Amino acid sequence: MTTAAPAPARTSLVTLDDLEDAARVLRGVVVRTPLLPVSALAGGPDAPVWVKPEMLQPSGAFKLRGAYYFLSRLSEAERARGVVAPSSGNHAQAIAMAAALFGVKCTVVMPTTVTAAKREGAARLGARVELAGTKTHERLARAEEIVQAEGATLVPPYDHPWIIAGQGTAGLEIVEDLPEVATVIVPVGGGGLSAGVAAAVKLRRPEARVIAVEPTGAPKLARAREAGRPVRLPHTHSLADGLMAVEVGHLPFAHHERFVDEVVSVDDDALIGAMRLLLDRTKLVTEPSGAITVAALMSGRVHSEGPTVAVLSGGNIEWPGLLELLGGR
Repeated sequence: MTTAAPAPARTSLVTLDDLEDAARVLRGVVVRTPLLPVSALAGGPDAPVWVKPEMLQPSGAFKLRGAYYFLSRLSEAERARGVVAPSSGNHAQAIAMAAALFGVKCTVVMPTTVTAAKREGAARLGARVELAGTKTHERLARAEEIVQAEGATLVPPYDHPWIIAGQGTAGLEIVEDLPEVATVIVPVGGGGLSAGVAAAVKLRRPEARVIAVEPTGAPKLARAREAGRPVRLPHTHSLADGLMAVEVGHLPFAHHERFVDEVVSVDDDALIGAMRLLLDRTKLVTEPSGAITVAALMSGRVHSEGPTVAVLSGGNIEWPGLLELLGGR
């Protein structure tokens, strides 16, 4: 039986070599998402703003980067036993897609509150879907039970160096496409994307600012920074369902401490305004979690200082949900 693939020690930060290896593996698999200018968000002629639309990935979110890279690092014997992934939604769809590409059996464990778009997306891609609880640790507990029963490999959603390196390839692309970037804004849930992007940006362009954004109803990174270690919140609440982890991952937190300059929070009203602006001005459909970086700019929680990039992490929202959020506004 195995619960995870062999990996570096939990305290080991990803290196530039790790990130570049992930970029090599992912070339031709994931979309190299463009940087799109959004003049409505610019802070003046010296502070233009671009968005990086990760909803253009085949799975609808950035998660395919880490999922595919993780599976690529498993041995053939490990892949033959199948994989299990606990997820609030986007990780599940990404693992399902990566598993299909590798011809691997896949089970995903999602919350009972998961949106229909995310649940059906994982099933459509060939995953066996189980529902368990509403909190991260409840999904993880059920995933670990399946691992023990079936001998599969657990694919964590964020607390693993291979996941962080895969997600971080988005940061490499930002610096390659905009070498003069001064500010990068990234969402933080469990912390895999924010850890990887921050590491990539700082290792390539140390003078750039990296700002992490989380919902006001799920301030797990802010609380962790106050305590000097990850702490579990008693509960979280937000429209940004992909960012409602009750605790930031231990390895992501180590990256945040090293590479993230600031963490800010945004309320739900700002998320809806950002989704509307992105739909109106860029024709991009963004889920609340994906729009949080733009919400931070619109609400004044973050000010663009020099060329700025806001990462849009995903767009997996069903039509009824989009109508409910935006239809009356």
